[in-house]
Amino acid sequence: MITIENLTKFYGKNRAVNNISFTINDNEILGFLGPNGAGKSTTMNMIAGYLPMSAGTVTIFGTDISKEPTKAKQNIGYLPEIPPVYPDMKVKEYLSFCAGLKKVPRSQRASEIERVMELLKITDMKSRLIKNLSKGYKQRVGFAQALLGNPKFLILDEPTVGLDPNQVAEVRQIIKDLKKEHSVIFSSHILSEVSAVCDRVVIINKGDIKAIDTIENLESTFKDNLFLNARVAGRQEQIVSVTRAVPGVKSIAEINPVSDGVYEMRIALEGNADEIRTAVMSALLANNIQILEIFTEKPNLENIFIELINQPAKRSSLQDIVDELKDDADSSDDAADKEEA
Repeated sequence: MITIENLTKFYGKNRAVNNISFTINDNEILGFLGPNGAGKSTTMNMIAGYLPMSAGTVTIFGTDISKEPTKAKQNIGYLPEIPPVYPDMKVKEYLSFCAGLKKVPRSQRASEIERVMELLKITDMKSRLIKNLSKGYKQRVGFAQALLGNPKFLILDEPTVGLDPNQVAEVRQIIKDLKKEHSVIFSSHILSEVSAVCDRVVIINKGDIKAIDTIENLESTFKDNLFLNARVAGRQEQIVSVTRAVPGVKSIAEINPVSDGVYEMRIALEGNADEIRTAVMSALLANNIQILEIFTEKPNLENIFIELINQPAKRSSLQDIVDELKDDADSSDDAADKEEA
């Protein structure tokens, strides 16, 4: 198990990661999600031991990475967002170099390099200069170096960036297969990919964790966030008036013209979605409004992600409040001392 406790990172006075804690279980793929600037790459760099933390601990299978970095890093394979490849080296030469850095026994290096090249389907590229490879193949070479030495814990930051749809599907399957022997933390902006691969997700924004759970549990939690999507023909004023009057319609979130007299609506619901959809259809048809298309939109990871990252910032943690009270008390004591003086 990998344990992250109270992990914090300051850049000067700016706090990029704010006292976050979570675990990565054995043989688990954990999705790590957040918008640009949320603190994802900073967190991954600290977990990998590449970036020093301002506070907190990272324990890799029982080893504190701050106290025993060499031992902890023996269990880590890391693919950062920008693959750490050397463009003037050939693929096999680069992997041999990385195997040496990882202290893969010399007698096992050749077979280990062949293993990862075959796994990532880059064997045909082994004699090519890395600078002459496409972006997708450079990404695969970076992924291959992360797998050298068969580390038990893999940190993959946007591993499918630059890959074509065929390659994405192949790498997705590789990641799923890796779960049999590895723990994986996996970051991606492609939320459908995360849904297909991950057991649990951590959603982070502005350095704070917004959610930690399985995708199924998150979808269940947000089950009341239901929408009805409809394409209808008629007068806009009448469409809006009739729809709003239906019990269970919370609001019309969007209504946009598609063509002359045709509109697309996104309707927020409150209650039983099937019953409300039937009531909306009946009301529209009773008022001679033509229904061209209608379907219920249930919450998915994308909806949940958007909802969570747009929530107001949480109030200060208990420790922050204690620190603020202590600072206020210290200030009062200083003022009292000055008055006595």
